[in-house]
Amino acid sequence: MNPLQVEYFRQKLLRWRQELLNESSETLESMQEESLAQPDLTDRASLETDRAIELRARDRERKLIAKIDAALQRIADGSYGYCEVTEEPISLKRLEARPIATLSLEAQEAHERQERLHRDD
Repeated sequence: MNPLQVEYFRQKLLRWRQELLNESSETLESMQEESLAQPDLTDRASLETDRAIELRARDRERKLIAKIDAALQRIADGSYGYCEVTEEPISLKRLEARPIATLSLEAQEAHERQERLHRDD
């Protein structure tokens, strides 16, 4: 991967990270504004369910931010874009679709086959 491509992915990851952080801040603000002191039990239950769903989504995004940070670290140390298993380059098409990818398509497919085999045990 040439330096221009690496910078493209670095900027893409930084933008994605910032979007996730902005959404997280918006969620916190809206949760602070909402009140659970609903007079109707149905309304309160609905609000609590919505909050639980929102918090699960934010938790997934928190984990995604950690993966983005790891990808940015790989860019910094020069290992970004290389498969952790085969050490072969990951295709640009795969990185475009999943910029946090650590495995080539072939290695990912092999990993998923192994997971299925062990899950069936």
